[in-house]
Amino acid sequence: MDPPSPAPPARSGADTRARLRLALTEALRARDVIAVSALRSALSAIGNAEAVDAGAGDAGPVAAAGPGSPYVAGAATGLGATEVQRRRLSPAETERIVRAEASERERAAREYEQAGRADQAGRLRREARVLMSVVAAGGRPGDGPGCTSGEPSGPPPGLA
Repeated sequence: MDPPSPAPPARSGADTRARLRLALTEALRARDVIAVSALRSALSAIGNAEAVDAGAGDAGPVAAAGPGSPYVAGAATGLGATEVQRRRLSPAETERIVRAEASERERAAREYEQAGRADQAGRLRREARVLMSVVAAGGRPGDGPGCTSGEPSGPPPGLA
């Protein structure tokens, strides 16, 4: 069986999140648990970065919603009255988050290796390569997805 390539081919204008989602779909189809883990983690990190601080902003959505409920003090009425717009990340910020996730895995892999855990270090390095392949597929000339050449596509022994 050929090792799957978790990153899609480069397309002009494709953003990092879309490439991560597409790579996740491919990794799920290939049952590549290492790639799935890395890609889900990166998408979660992006989602966390988009979250709005609960104390940030002006008076908040409740004040903008009007007088509220006559039965519950401070309650907001109406569909979506308490919803807050999520932060919009620039493509550079999104890419920076994915690079930070990959860097964190490389650092942890070095620590595992020093502790004699080569199996865990290998898994983390593979996760970092998967993430960097998605970033590299962003359309820069000469970069490509090739992150799993020669790498096993399944889970390491004992994690199945």
